[in-house]
Amino acid sequence: MRFLALLLRNRLAGAGLVVLTIIVAIALLAPLLPLHPPNVTAPANRLLPPLSENHLLGTDELGRDLLSRLVWGARVSLAMGITATLVAALAGSTIGLLAGYFGGRLDALLMRSIDTLMAFPYILLALAIVAVLGPGLINALYAVAIVNIPFFARAIRGVTVGLRHRDFVDAARLSGMSHARILVSEILPNVMPVIVITMSTTVGWMILETAGLSFLGLGSQPPQADLGSILGEGRRVMLTAPHVTTVAGVTIFVLVVSINLVGDGIRDALDPRLSGGTLARPAPVTRIARGAEDEGAHPPAEEAALAIEALDTRFELDGRVFRAVDGVSLAIRPGECLGIVGESGSGKSVTALSILGLVPSPPGIVRGGRVWHDGRDVLALSAERLRALRGGRIAYVFQDPSSTLHPLFTVGDQIVEAIRAHRPLSRAKAWAEAVALMERVRIPAAADRARALPHELSGGQRQRVAIAMALANDPEILIADEPTTALDVTVQAEILTLLDDLRRDRGLALVFITHDFGIVSQICDRVCVMYAGRIVEEGPTQALLDAPAHPYTRRLIGCVPVLGSRGKTLAPIPGLPPSVDALPDGCAFAPRCDRARPQCRAGTIPLDEVAEGRKSRCLFAREVLGS
Repeated sequence: MRFLALLLRNRLAGAGLVVLTIIVAIALLAPLLPLHPPNVTAPANRLLPPLSENHLLGTDELGRDLLSRLVWGARVSLAMGITATLVAALAGSTIGLLAGYFGGRLDALLMRSIDTLMAFPYILLALAIVAVLGPGLINALYAVAIVNIPFFARAIRGVTVGLRHRDFVDAARLSGMSHARILVSEILPNVMPVIVITMSTTVGWMILETAGLSFLGLGSQPPQADLGSILGEGRRVMLTAPHVTTVAGVTIFVLVVSINLVGDGIRDALDPRLSGGTLARPAPVTRIARGAEDEGAHPPAEEAALAIEALDTRFELDGRVFRAVDGVSLAIRPGECLGIVGESGSGKSVTALSILGLVPSPPGIVRGGRVWHDGRDVLALSAERLRALRGGRIAYVFQDPSSTLHPLFTVGDQIVEAIRAHRPLSRAKAWAEAVALMERVRIPAAADRARALPHELSGGQRQRVAIAMALANDPEILIADEPTTALDVTVQAEILTLLDDLRRDRGLALVFITHDFGIVSQICDRVCVMYAGRIVEEGPTQALLDAPAHPYTRRLIGCVPVLGSRGKTLAPIPGLPPSVDALPDGCAFAPRCDRARPQCRAGTIPLDEVAEGRKSRCLFAREVLGS
């Protein structure tokens, strides 16, 4: 049902599915429908026009009923197209799997054979095959299937090459599984969506190609007919009875277009990037749909480099509303490092992405709140002004530089692009500045490294390049989203030291997103702890580490190992975070809290001040702190 719902979200695919279902149903029910025999001739009734008595669509030059012939011809065309597709998919996918998995000489032999087939125009190749085998439906089926094998083989081979060295395939080899079993149980399930998508988008062309051969007299032979042969027969009377060719041509057109529309819908529905969210292309700026209470607001009186007020960011999918960021308010002062901590899915990254309108829309949407910078509400800025702000006064360092750096451009060129996007510098000056930035972030031999592609650098060097790009236009605020997660401990320490030094030297306001309190203790001045899209505790780093006021904060700190503490037991947090589209009443952490009381599971628990500079979303925080 979910697959059908995703398919129908594409309106053109839904329309195609309705038309195709009607055509297929009529074709399958042909023996039961009150139709004239399709091959019985009646010369006295030849070339009757449409809407004639007892002949809704008229008759052909031999007096045969066109409606009956079209219905029975559609059965043949559908059977031919589907069968040819299955044959091509089976043969092509087998070739692609073997070539992609084994590689080497087998890959070279199979793919050069495929390249040889593709060297010929496929229609001419099909004509040549039928000329050798002789006219007939079965031979036309073989011809159409053979010329389409390369499309399946190349598509499946490309996917298989990307899978054969994945960790789960290596693990299967180490477990002693045979090559045949690995192909069937490990590789095939991962390429099956590609096979299905290719089949769904190919069957229409198979029908069209088969009809083309029949139109030329090389496919179905009298008295049997498919849509192509009906069209070919009408060619002889096109001037005197154009309805014969018109009706057949329109039928082929509607059938093929409906199949292609459904194929496009199946492709979108099976694509995890689209089926997991929406079938629409994300907008360049997050959609803003705030209420009237958010209009005309004034910036906060306190001096802050960045202030967020009651931010409400949601993902709206299939009638469900996921409140990824639920009423978050925070502020960061110039030169300060603010840490945002929480488990995966707590809303940390979505909060940061919302600041610059980077949450993909659809499905993301900002339903409320304000983001203040330099006295302006960032969420109210035009797309042009927001683009000038991104990478300018507010910069972002993403978690994985391998996916954010373009693999085909040198890192120096990418830094130059970041510079010239905001400043009118010549390429030579921008290049010199890019090298200087790489030196500033302590990349050795920066002038040489600037000419390297991302894959030629280590993980730590790529992250330093990402930081250099973020610093390219002297930002006031730097948002670092778990920039050390994929790095080893020594490189992680170097990146943390680099960020801290840059913050102090340049007076940056640094927002540091992480799930590790060990990192927070090294670099952050203040901490906001997030859970289920909400801030549950906020305060100075050392005070919060010494005496956490919220049970969730205490359990997070308890998960951090301490060197030399041999007697300390690391206690994992039981259970899982709740889904943000169905949060429980009261405290969202209550189902996992070992100190929860009945009053924790009712009403709305606000984020209150529980001590000087400390806030907590816990009813018993003051009791815990002894204040």
